[in-house]
Amino acid sequence: MLTAGFIHISEFRKPVLLLTVCLFTSIPHMLAQQSVTPASGASASDNAITKTPEFEVASIKAYKPEGENIRIMIRFTPDGIDASGVSLQLLIRQAYGIEDNQIIGISGWMDSEQYDVQAKLEASDIEALAKLPPPEANKIRQRMLQALLADRFKLAIHRETRELPVYALVVAKGGVKMHEATAGDTYANGFKGPDGKPGAGMMRMGPGELTGQALPVGSLVNMLSQQTGHHVVDKTGLTGKYDFTLKWTPNEGETPMFKGPPGGPAGAAAPPADDSNGPSLFTAIQEQLGLKLDSQKGPVEVVVIDHAEKPSAN
Repeated sequence: MLTAGFIHISEFRKPVLLLTVCLFTSIPHMLAQQSVTPASGASASDNAITKTPEFEVASIKAYKPEGENIRIMIRFTPDGIDASGVSLQLLIRQAYGIEDNQIIGISGWMDSEQYDVQAKLEASDIEALAKLPPPEANKIRQRMLQALLADRFKLAIHRETRELPVYALVVAKGGVKMHEATAGDTYANGFKGPDGKPGAGMMRMGPGELTGQALPVGSLVNMLSQQTGHHVVDKTGLTGKYDFTLKWTPNEGETPMFKGPPGGPAGAAAPPADDSNGPSLFTAIQEQLGLKLDSQKGPVEVVVIDHAEKPSAN
């Protein structure tokens, strides 16, 4: 089983890119450059840990890239957090399980200044987290990251619900083209996890490609939210689990934060025209999965930044 944390690749501002592969803790499992971010919030399973742990040590330093290479990575590890080249905006996204358009009040330095962040837990807290189901452990780690941002960046926020542009995932004309998974399928010929074993409830992703083995539509919705940078709502009505492969041509220089089609949510850039390399993400979803992303408006929970400061050197 996979034992590490999630990763999110954000903006790259120089021509030579370094992508980092990390492991993912919750189901569906992820072999990727990016992961589904679990929603924040408490759960009954948190009773195994009576108080949200604090990091024993934490270091936040200005990021210094090596030459022309920019490596932007963040992951939860069994013993803490390991991040490189991250902005406060990216940290907020991961801490609260939201997308860019759900963060209100970002100023220039919060997006432009980059940091290396390393934080470690006490041994007893590592053991306690290891005993929790992975989704619940991730929720606790997110709250720990929230506390770290409040302490080191003096971050203060409040939540609101606002009417925002969203994408609704619906069934396209012609019907669903995904293959409904067979109960009990062991995926002997499917892709394998780091433990060398194939299985249901797994996801693999690379640039311009996403493959799922026995995944609910909700897992696809989470990935599309991160790919488009906008909130995606599941309006398919599909309740099964599906096998699928989605291939598209990412925008040049965008890995993988694809920004949207013409007429999409406000501020979204148009995708490249379809060419010999393959379709855009939005075309691929319709042609290959039998689904469609419709631009709509709907209530979306946002995080409003009330205060933030640059961290002191350490």
